Amino acid sequence: MSYEMIAALMFGSMLMVMLTGQRMFGVIGFVAVVAAIGLWGDRGGHDLAFAQTIKLMNWFPLMTLPMFIFMGYVLSESRLADDLYRMFHVWFGPVPGGLAIGTILLMVLISAMNGLSVAGMAIGATIALPELLKRNYNKLMVTGVIQAGSSLGILVPPSVVLVLYAMIARQPVSHLWAAGLLPGLLLATLFIIYIWLRCRMNPALGPVIDPDELAQVTRSEKYRLLLAGLMPLGIFAVMMVPFVLGYTRLVESSVVGAVAALAVSVAKGRMSWAVLETCTRKTLAISCMFLWIILAALAFGAVFDGLRAVDFVRALFMENLGLGRWEILILMQISFILMGMFLDDTAMLVIVAPLYVPIVRMLEFDLIWYGVLYTITCQIAYMTPPFGYNLFLMRAMAPNEVTLGDIYRSIIPFVGVMIVGLGLVMAFPQIALWLPGVLFP
Repeated sequence: MSYEMIAALMFGSMLMVMLTGQRMFGVIGFVAVVAAIGLWGDRGGHDLAFAQTIKLMNWFPLMTLPMFIFMGYVLSESRLADDLYRMFHVWFGPVPGGLAIGTILLMVLISAMNGLSVAGMAIGATIALPELLKRNYNKLMVTGVIQAGSSLGILVPPSVVLVLYAMIARQPVSHLWAAGLLPGLLLATLFIIYIWLRCRMNPALGPVIDPDELAQVTRSEKYRLLLAGLMPLGIFAVMMVPFVLGYTRLVESSVVGAVAALAVSVAKGRMSWAVLETCTRKTLAISCMFLWIILAALAFGAVFDGLRAVDFVRALFMENLGLGRWEILILMQISFILMGMFLDDTAMLVIVAPLYVPIVRMLEFDLIWYGVLYTITCQIAYMTPPFGYNLFLMRAMAPNEVTLGDIYRSIIPFVGVMIVGLGLVMAFPQIALWLPGVLFP
């Protein structure tokens, strides 16, 4: 059997086993190990998974993963985000669509403290959504706002998805985080502009705060809320400023962030043994899940490298189909959107990264820039029917008055905005590459 047929058989087998409903890391790792033993037998095939385990355990930056996840859960479970939303309610209420704009800003800050979209979705659906609906915001508008805003968690640093990409693509995590910052802020800005324009044209979509309610808030209360709401931003600054200035390394900064979040929650009386246990258990579960996924991806990629399957795919695209480098890149992005209808971001990454990353390198595109493109495309795929990840998270957390049909319709304009953002980053790569060039010359 030719190497091309073996690679196709591996990929097809993986998709078939996925239909059994087994966990993603188990499916990918099983196919990789069986293929390795079948190809190389006792001459090293059975050692392949073990070798990838050693490689994984030797990757020092991976220690940031549990630290950032723990920091995010502390901020979420101790309800420090409540103060943040109350601040946005008071300070942005008089602006058309102000609370929706404040929700986007809330999601940006939560993303900068957690690195996962799930935390932003949980906070947005449990804190922001009931308040927005109570104040007569259009349910399609606010449902779309929360889904779009929570997707920023996988792009704005410290993005956990970019950590996974860094491991598979063998790129520095710090460079990828720096590259994701400006595109993340660009998307947030485009969301805010869209919300403001829509609510300015149709005030019923996002009515301003009741003047009588606003008058009851004293100036001293406003400043107290401002101080309390900006506390999470201070935690992020304490964590990242020493890293940017070169006083700490990435792992040390992650520990600083986790300790700072824990200290603030204790100082504000929001931490208890029950909350600490919940944060620790969730951190352990998520961290172990990502470690297994990375291990499976490394094993699968090692087999593909041995088969030189990348050369086959490159020949298919460039020689047989005669596609140009930009046409191949766009085709890759479309494939991510299609897979996102059925898979989450980590599953997509570990399935196609062993193929796509070497092709991107052959096409002489920047792998840091491509990591940002992949992540933005995943954000779009998160909200693409029929099985977009964020769609079902919202359905699980939203009140009964928000139907699945409402959720599907609400994301249409925001998907359009994100496609515009993706196009801008593709057309102007320096949006992503400028900051890493400045910080890491």
